[in-house]
Amino acid sequence: MPTEAPPFKAQQNENRFVVTLATAHDNIEACLRLRYQVFAEEHGAQLSSAATGLDKDLFDDYCKHLMVYDNQTKQVVATTRLISDVDTRFTNGFYSETEFNLENILAVPGRFMEVGRTCIHPEYRRGAVLALLWQGIARIVSLCKIDYLIGCASIPLTGGDRYIASVMHHLRSHHFIPADKRVQPRVALPQAESVDVDDVILPTLLKGYLRQGALICGEPYWDAQFGVADVFVLLDTDKIASRYQKHFIERLLA
Repeated sequence: MPTEAPPFKAQQNENRFVVTLATAHDNIEACLRLRYQVFAEEHGAQLSSAATGLDKDLFDDYCKHLMVYDNQTKQVVATTRLISDVDTRFTNGFYSETEFNLENILAVPGRFMEVGRTCIHPEYRRGAVLALLWQGIARIVSLCKIDYLIGCASIPLTGGDRYIASVMHHLRSHHFIPADKRVQPRVALPQAESVDVDDVILPTLLKGYLRQGALICGEPYWDAQFGVADVFVLLDTDKIASRYQKHFIERLLA
């Protein structure tokens, strides 16, 4: 079980959507089942836990599962996994460390929390559900006094070499961290010729990170299991864009 349990209170139940930590077994299982439906059934990820109908690995018993619950349909419609630096005593590191050498990042003083396995039910992707997840993350960041959010943001490979090359060109040109803080992928994605596309469409979650001031920490990891290229993301929680900080933190703690 997670080693930290911040006094996180859900929104009032009269709201249609509630963002809260999943603590009951049924709710945690619903988060894992939603992950399976999105990653395996929708996107074709090859999961070792496929026989259970859940997306579960060795990190899931020691992390926090944040969820958005629809009071109208009585189902979990979005979830993300949060692993703090305290939790890594039981997991032998962050999930990101299975993909990247994080020596340069984790040498920075401060508290870290990893955001990962974020997914939203397909019927709820055009509404405010993603914003609610970020509200929950921001609240936990404040309660646990987290200095840095980290994680892997995925870029689909289904768009072909030209698409991944154009995304990476944009990231290198505008969002890369200084060289002394870069990470090294354990399995590097073969580099295609750089392509400069003015109107490149970034994946939604990656774009959300960048809007809040996140930095990309180097070249991508080739995640064959999920069929994506992952880039490592670092977000200094003191530098969250002011419009998000006011909405996600100040209002929630009032």
